[in-house]
Amino acid sequence: MFGRQAYVGLRNDSIGSVTLGRQYDAVVDYVAQTTANGNWAGYMFSHVYDNDNTDNSFRVNKSVKYTSPTFGGFQFGGMYGFSNSTDFANNRHYSFGGQYANGGLLIAAAYQQTDNPSATAGGALNNAGDANFIGTRLRIFGAGTNYAFGAATLGFSYTNTEVIEPLGNGYAGAITPPSGPASSLRFQNFELNARYQLTPALFVGAMYVYTRANLHVTTGVQHPTYQTVGLMADYNFSKRTDIYVQGAYQRVGGDSTSTVLDFAQVTSASGISSNQNQLMLRVALRHKF
Repeated sequence: MFGRQAYVGLRNDSIGSVTLGRQYDAVVDYVAQTTANGNWAGYMFSHVYDNDNTDNSFRVNKSVKYTSPTFGGFQFGGMYGFSNSTDFANNRHYSFGGQYANGGLLIAAAYQQTDNPSATAGGALNNAGDANFIGTRLRIFGAGTNYAFGAATLGFSYTNTEVIEPLGNGYAGAITPPSGPASSLRFQNFELNARYQLTPALFVGAMYVYTRANLHVTTGVQHPTYQTVGLMADYNFSKRTDIYVQGAYQRVGGDSTSTVLDFAQVTSASGISSNQNQLMLRVALRHKF
C-alpha cells in the first residue's frame, strides 16, 4: 500500500523471523539508523540522490528475509529477492547485515547487491514507484555507529555505492557523458550527525555529509564532490502531533563531468538546481494516524 512494504511471515522468539513480500533491504534495516535521514530527520537529509538507499528510495519485491533474535546485543539478518526470470541473475537482489547494541552504543554494517536492477518488470527492483540507479549491477555497503549519552546522540556513517554501466537515476535522470556511456559510477558518503533533546517535547539536530564520486568514462576518471549540511528542530504538541522546521544546503565541487552530476540536488526538492548550489527549507505540521 502506497508503494511501501507489504509482507507476511512467521516469528519465533528463539529462532527469529522469516518474512516474504515487498520489504526493505539490509542497508535500510541496519545502516540507515546510524544516519540522520534514516533515524530522526527524514527524506531531505538523504545523501545525494539517496545513492546508498538509506532513505529507502527502493524496496525489494518478491523477497524472502530472515531476521535473527538478539543474542547478547548482537542481531543479524539477510534477504534474497527473486528475479522472476529464467535467468535467475537478471534483476535479482541479495543483502545481509548485522548490528550490536549495548546501552547507548549502536554499531551496524550491511551489504547489498542487485544484478541488472529494473531490467525486468517483475523482478526484485522495479522503477515503477521506486527510485534507484539503472545499470548492470548495483552494489552498496556501509557501516555506522550511534552513541547516546544523556540528552545527546552522536552518529557517524560511511557508505559506498557502485553502479556498473550507469544509465540514470530516479532523482537525477539520465547520466550521459559527452564521451560516451560511463563504465562505472561510485559514491563514497561520510556523514557526521548530532541530535539533542532540549526538553521531552523539543529536539534539535544537525548533520554534515561529504560525498566523493568517481565517474569512469573513456577519457579517464572524474571526481565530482558534494557537501551537504542540514539543520532541524522538532516540537511535539502531543504524542501524535508535532511541528518541525528543516533546512538543507548542498554545494557541488570537484571535477566537471558535463552531465547532470554537476548540478546540486537536495533530495525531495522539486528538481535539480541550475547550478552547483541548492538550498531547501521546509516548515511542516504533522499528525500521525
